[in-house]
Amino acid sequence: MVSIKDFQNLDFRVAEILEVNPHPNADRLYVLKIRVGEVEKQIVAGIRLHYQPEQLVGKKVVVVNNLEPAVIRGVESNGMLLAASNDTMLTLIIPERDVPSGAQVR
Repeated sequence: MVSIKDFQNLDFRVAEILEVNPHPNADRLYVLKIRVGEVEKQIVAGIRLHYQPEQLVGKKVVVVNNLEPAVIRGVESNGMLLAASNDTMLTLIIPERDVPSGAQVR
């Protein structure tokens, strides 16, 4: 179980996907350039089997913005994209309405 205090330490934000590139060392990963408010970041996301790059550029998504950087198959990732999945599909968690990049998700 996670305490409410632990949950409150997570910083969920709306981010805009600016650029999508295949990960150089993994068939299932993309390297995404995102904007969270005024800050541009790079994240690695395992969504390559479910989305084409042109479906992602310009899309607003929800990210965990305050994770410690992690190196995933040799590429640094500075956040985590949120998605829902089951055995056969994956879908991004996206805002229902057009909200600005950087908006806090509560």
